[in-house]
Amino acid sequence: MDERNVEYDSRALIIDGVRKIIISGSIHYTRSTPEMWPYLIQKAKEGGLDAIDTSIFWNIHEPRRRQYNFAGNLNFTEFFLKVKEAGLYGILRIGPYINAHWNFGGFPEWLSNIPGIKFRTDSDLFKNEIQRFITHIVNIAKAQKLFASQGGPIILAQIENEYGSVLDGYGDAGQTYLQWTAKLAVAQNIGIPWIMTQQYQTPASMIDAFNGFYGHNFLPYDATNPKIWTENWTGWYKKWGDKDQIRAPEDLAYAVARFFQARGVVQNYYMYHGGTNFGRTAGQFVTTSYDFNAPIDEYGNLNQPTWKHLQNLHAAIKVGEKFLTSINATVTTNKLVKGFDGGVQLTAYTFEATGERFCFLSNALTDPQDVQLELNKTFHVPPWSVSILENCYKQIFNTATFDSYNVTSMERKLGEDAPAKLNWVWREEYMQDTLQGNGTLQENELTDQKVITQDQSDFLWYMTSVNNDEKTPKNVTLSVHVAGEVIYAFVNGAYLGTHAGTNFDFERPTSLEPGINNITLLTATVGLQFSGVAFEAIPEGIPEGPVKLIGEYSTTDLSAHHWSLKVGLNGEALKLYDPKSQSGKWWTDTLPVASCMTWYKANFEAPPGTEPVKLDLQGMGKGHAWVNGNSIGRYWVTQIADPAGGCQPLCNYRGTNNNITLCYTNCGEPTQRWYHVPRSFLYEGPNTLILLEEAGGDPSNVHFEVAGPKKKHVLFFLISTQLISNFNKIIIINNQIIIHVYVI
Repeated sequence: MDERNVEYDSRALIIDGVRKIIISGSIHYTRSTPEMWPYLIQKAKEGGLDAIDTSIFWNIHEPRRRQYNFAGNLNFTEFFLKVKEAGLYGILRIGPYINAHWNFGGFPEWLSNIPGIKFRTDSDLFKNEIQRFITHIVNIAKAQKLFASQGGPIILAQIENEYGSVLDGYGDAGQTYLQWTAKLAVAQNIGIPWIMTQQYQTPASMIDAFNGFYGHNFLPYDATNPKIWTENWTGWYKKWGDKDQIRAPEDLAYAVARFFQARGVVQNYYMYHGGTNFGRTAGQFVTTSYDFNAPIDEYGNLNQPTWKHLQNLHAAIKVGEKFLTSINATVTTNKLVKGFDGGVQLTAYTFEATGERFCFLSNALTDPQDVQLELNKTFHVPPWSVSILENCYKQIFNTATFDSYNVTSMERKLGEDAPAKLNWVWREEYMQDTLQGNGTLQENELTDQKVITQDQSDFLWYMTSVNNDEKTPKNVTLSVHVAGEVIYAFVNGAYLGTHAGTNFDFERPTSLEPGINNITLLTATVGLQFSGVAFEAIPEGIPEGPVKLIGEYSTTDLSAHHWSLKVGLNGEALKLYDPKSQSGKWWTDTLPVASCMTWYKANFEAPPGTEPVKLDLQGMGKGHAWVNGNSIGRYWVTQIADPAGGCQPLCNYRGTNNNITLCYTNCGEPTQRWYHVPRSFLYEGPNTLILLEEAGGDPSNVHFEVAGPKKKHVLFFLISTQLISNFNKIIIINNQIIIHVYVI
């Protein structure tokens, strides 16, 4: 393919002289599998997208310093080549910081262990590392001719991410770093525009862009730059213990239409397909599912009615592309009804020479409006909606009005295709060494967990001993201050209990036997912090304590004792998660339940067909799951969403004063019960499921299901205390009636 020239002005991206608006969607190559990429990209194209946006995840590409990995679902060049094959453009967000609710914000943990380094500021140590990595990524992309200037798909690139949110915390050093990153980007000489997000007053060589739920009021700092919305949030991510947070498709479409009404040029859905946080990639307390209520769900199914509604919206907007992008089109906005955020207003893009027009009629009010335009044409505009009008006369789309169509659910249990229950074998995690205080590292003080583990395991053992010189047992309270996120405590091999959180005090009563007593503390991370000023300095585990034994008359502080440390579990070292591992013996006698630190294994046949598969872990506690040695992520089924969390069967799609109205579901249920098992992880013959249960669970009811399109449990509506007098649209989904209503 010939080289492409990418330019811009305030009204368009100009690609080889053709003026364009770009509708894009985020699909992270790391959160799906290479086998899923062609389908996801094709469905994005069918949905009306022009481009696919993705980030570069430094920590999985360079998990150890100077050791790189671009295999499998880490092959970002292959991902962009698939984008190119589909005839779509690409947007590359190169980092080095990405957030993305990803472990450590995308930074490799070893980076924080470089003495004297400070992240995202004027630190030579930091700048040297990011210059090396970004240049490495750019060179790989250039070698595959991925940039538009080489004939490739990538038309925009982003450096840094949302730096304006933390800039004040870094002071003058932050300003220096900001200017330096812009120069670093330009020096890559990739021949396409660079952008920065959430960064007011960006360097002149950068285009500033916006992230948020509504982008129509955003204005670039430089008025000659295009208006770019890099993250239009289709929903929200979840942390363990959260309920589901759903964004109504009416509101999402409203936001997009308002953006292009207000001279928007590039709009990107974050996410268009959210996918799965496989392995240990999720950020602190972030769930394994990264569904994000995206138009394509975690499993690859179309999330209806959102996907279809947006497809129709995109087609309507593209009808007016020549008007929206032309410097010869006159833009006028007439306010027809006063109110918040413009009330009811008509925006017309007009070619004066021919009289041709393309219009947006928006209603930001709480009530529907009947609006009379010229030639006595009256339009009924539902509240919180935008009507798109061809030639300002023919309505071709309204953001709050759906086409009627059916969605057939494929969701079913395996039934005759597989046994109802799995046959399990099991083995305990070997802990005799750590329970007796035998570690591999020796320290004279407590220390930050991530400094020791370098994020190669969730687990770190802290072990010490104390002498009870009395002749009888001594009742005490073990008190431990934990930075995060989970602690399991043992005294003399007896399990005392567990707790989770950040910066909390764990206390349990115990008894010290006469003589030497072993104190064993196991801490577990649940992903590392991913945002904030100097977040790399936030400690994990038990970095300083205190660790105390509180007696009736005295307190003993163990913080400065001699501590023995050990990284990880013995089962991890033995690779018990790998079915090919020959280490140790698995037991077949009575299946233990509610037993902490236990490994379970079961063989199963893959369900027939090609539909996505999910694993139901109902009954389990907290742990990690593998299928055929592939990690499908952490699980934590005992984290229950607040039963009084505000979930309602009816959902008001309308925002308030540009504040999003997210609709809540799943109150009183596990935050995540089902876990995605990609088809590419499965064999035609026997397959192996392995669970590491940390806290205690019962695998008796664990089973696989086919993951079909979601069943909708929310009725989106707009209603007041008045009687309903007009039904807007009825949709039948999974034999449920979804009624969209408004009040006159």
